[in-house]
Amino acid sequence: MRCFVIAEAGVNHNGDPALAARLVEVAAKAGADAVKFQTFDPAALARPGAPKARYQEAAGAGGADQREMLAALTLPRAAYAELKATAESHGLVFMSTAFDEASLRFLAEELDVARFKIASGEITNAPLLRAHALYDRPMILSTGMATLGEIEFALAVLAHAHLSPAKPPCRREEVLDALGDEAAQAWLAARVTLLHCVSDYPAADEILNLRSIPTLKNVFGLPVGYSDHSAGVWAAPAAVALGAEVIEKHFTLDRGLPGPDHRASLEPADLAQMIAGIRTVEKALGKPGKPISPAERATRRVARRGVVAIRAIAAGEPFTEDNIAVLRPAEGAEPFAYWQILGRPAPRAYAPGEPVDSP
Repeated sequence: MRCFVIAEAGVNHNGDPALAARLVEVAAKAGADAVKFQTFDPAALARPGAPKARYQEAAGAGGADQREMLAALTLPRAAYAELKATAESHGLVFMSTAFDEASLRFLAEELDVARFKIASGEITNAPLLRAHALYDRPMILSTGMATLGEIEFALAVLAHAHLSPAKPPCRREEVLDALGDEAAQAWLAARVTLLHCVSDYPAADEILNLRSIPTLKNVFGLPVGYSDHSAGVWAAPAAVALGAEVIEKHFTLDRGLPGPDHRASLEPADLAQMIAGIRTVEKALGKPGKPISPAERATRRVARRGVVAIRAIAAGEPFTEDNIAVLRPAEGAEPFAYWQILGRPAPRAYAPGEPVDSP
């Protein structure tokens, strides 16, 4: 299966539609399958005075608090339609993460975005999860900062919305009961992809824990991908080798630009290198089982061995350790037959180097 690669522009446009359009072009040139932004109303996302994250402070993100920072990173709604058209003209899927219900309605109903991405920070935001589920479109749910129990409950919220679109749940038990419904399980399997994620920017190599990818797949029985916040290009191809079906990676035109996410993003050449690495890993993974390639078939004749006369042997003379050996190439009897041949009379004369027939 071909991995679906999302080039995450996020807020690396710094509120500038022209810069956002350049990011779309970079994503296409690098070979991504999709380009993704973030859509939000700062007032619906953070209260006044909400502190910035440690990595945002370290990156020198502007604004006295989260709300002020986000206000400077907001694209005008009028820019989205053109960005979507530009993306699609380059063969990219256009995506954006909604952080509030009004933004979700805008993406779903005005832009007709076909696939949703739910951010890690929203995995406990039950009303927003439910709002996503009610549109009945494919969803990618990022799991950074979440325990297995929190992931399970988020999936249960989505399942309950599918089973009960007209009435939100009143009790947690209702939500968890929905997850046991077979129809809801089938709906989740058809709609939801989980993303393993470590919510640090950049995330150090020793905390990436890529083995969470098969864990999530085994526990929840859903497709699993990886949202990569590491500083380099190698973790995403490694995740694909572990079964990731979706890769998401932040990118920027220049890591030196002001803003919270540029330092944890790839520049254009690195983005292209990462995607090329993913495609190489996909080729290398091949098919299940242990098929023999055509190249191997040609090689094994000269690399394997057969039973060979190592001196002249007269007809009727017994085969012994002194007149036969197991040598390359693989002609004559197979090596396993060596013990069966020893002691038998030669059925005919053999010249030195001539393959000995199977008994």
